[in-house]
Amino acid sequence: MGPFGDVYEGREPYLAFLSSLMPTLSGYRMDVGGVHETEGGMTVVAELVETVEMDGKTVVTPESLVFDLDGDGTIREIRIYIQQLS
Repeated sequence: MGPFGDVYEGREPYLAFLSSLMPTLSGYRMDVGGVHETEGGMTVVAELVETVEMDGKTVVTPESLVFDLDGDGTIREIRIYIQQLS
């Protein structure tokens, strides 16, 4: 589930989305600030900052990705939350 209400069911549709999007992002960079696991390890949160150039300006977007895992450690769901900076 993405920050704009977008939902991709299954690995292949999500990878296809990322594969088509990422090459179009000018000046793209991702910096990972930290990765945190809940007790029991069923949820993992990744803090990151994405940077991209848009209309000649650098846009910085802090985000959190929440990974819910099933019993064997496979990702069951990813939720993406962004902080909109003014």
